[in-house]
Amino acid sequence: MAFTRPTGKHRRPSRAVRAGANAAGIATLAATGVVAGVAAPAFASAGDTHGLEDTGLTKAVVMTDDVADNLGAQAATQHANAAQEQAAADAKRQAAQIKKRADEAKRKAEARAAKERAARDEERKRLNAFVLPIEGSYVSTGYKASSSLWSSGSHTGVDFHAETGTSVHAVGAGTVVEAGWGGAYGNNIVIQMADGTYTQYGHLSSIDVAVGQTVTPGQQIGLSGATGNVTGPHLHFEARTSPNYGSDIDPVAYLRAHGVAI
Repeated sequence: MAFTRPTGKHRRPSRAVRAGANAAGIATLAATGVVAGVAAPAFASAGDTHGLEDTGLTKAVVMTDDVADNLGAQAATQHANAAQEQAAADAKRQAAQIKKRADEAKRKAEARAAKERAARDEERKRLNAFVLPIEGSYVSTGYKASSSLWSSGSHTGVDFHAETGTSVHAVGAGTVVEAGWGGAYGNNIVIQMADGTYTQYGHLSSIDVAVGQTVTPGQQIGLSGATGNVTGPHLHFEARTSPNYGSDIDPVAYLRAHGVAI
């Protein structure tokens, strides 16, 4: 009697087919990145002397663990590289911000220094500038004019037209060396100028400065009047080489030499 292999749906696959299927399944899991722990099935009991059936599954599991380790190492490396790149980008951005703040601080410091220099230059110009002793006035009596009204026989200064109470200004920067009664000059002020010359303001109705006080160009020092030897209110103005009477120089030429249009 001849024996034949059972056929139909109850037929068990061969060992080669099963091993191939198991290996293919594990390979598919590894290729898709899905790694899971696979426990070896209990193909035999503890007392089974035949051991596990060699289906190729164990080797496939070992290969999958190696792939997972490699993937983990790659991920860790990529994470470390990304962290380094982020740190480098942060450091670069921080350095750029520091440089920007430093540049802005430098720009502001330079602008502030330029502004201060301009202010100093402007102040220097102002202090070195000269003005008329009475704004908008004119010379009513010239220098060296002859008259018996003056003890020397001639005018030692110039007279600026002014009504009593008109503001009188220092023609330039200097220090007051005399402020008070001056005999024929009435109430008068003498100022030592910054360039070493002297200016005098006579016949004042009032005095606004004191000896030792520094003055600036255009600063009010008193009010015009008619004190002393006069025939009417005006300002007597002199330019001198010393604070003393008799050292007078041409006051119009003096003012013009210092840039005053007169």
